[in-house]
Amino acid sequence: MPSGSIDEGSADPPKAAPVDATPVPAEGGRQDPARKGVPFDGLTEDWRLVGSIDLEGRLLDILNRREAIPIGDMTWSTLDALEDLQPAPGLQKVDPYDLIVVLAGDRTLPALDDAEKAALRVHKVPYDVVVEVPPYRVVGTVFLYPGSEPERLMDRSSDLFFPVTNAVVLAAGARLGDGEVDVVLVNRSYLRGVEQVDEFVLASARERPRVPPAS
Repeated sequence: MPSGSIDEGSADPPKAAPVDATPVPAEGGRQDPARKGVPFDGLTEDWRLVGSIDLEGRLLDILNRREAIPIGDMTWSTLDALEDLQPAPGLQKVDPYDLIVVLAGDRTLPALDDAEKAALRVHKVPYDVVVEVPPYRVVGTVFLYPGSEPERLMDRSSDLFFPVTNAVVLAAGARLGDGEVDVVLVNRSYLRGVEQVDEFVLASARERPRVPPAS
């Protein structure tokens, strides 16, 4: 597992933190003021981290800077009890290298008008895929330039994370997250396989039961 660091705080802090996904406006686009208290939900090899982050721009871009990310109001759980979140007040920063996937919703993205949203996917081709990032599996859609096959996501890249849209995260056969999360940011460092699939596989993944709250 890539090495990373977490600010000292709790006696036994998690190894990773959450992020946010989705394409971003081109350079030189409209500048948005920082959005306060944006939800933050990330998964590492051992932990689920949920809290808030102040964002200016896209979370995807912030993750790809490969710098520690300040977080607040953090709670965390083990993978055995993902819904049983406990306070983690000592956790103040997360290293992007420790994150395997980050679940993202609309609030993690800057405000875009319809023209800007369309421009993000210009000249790109959608592929429905299953992405293997053990212990997780991400099912959704990636947008690639013509001539690029989904398997090329396995190649080395300057970007640490890439977005999967209309996405579902599966762990031990159950679905994580909620209906508002439809973009997942995936860390290439943990990528072990990419398979192109049909729409039936996506629909089946969305019908999986959610991880139930711990009793």
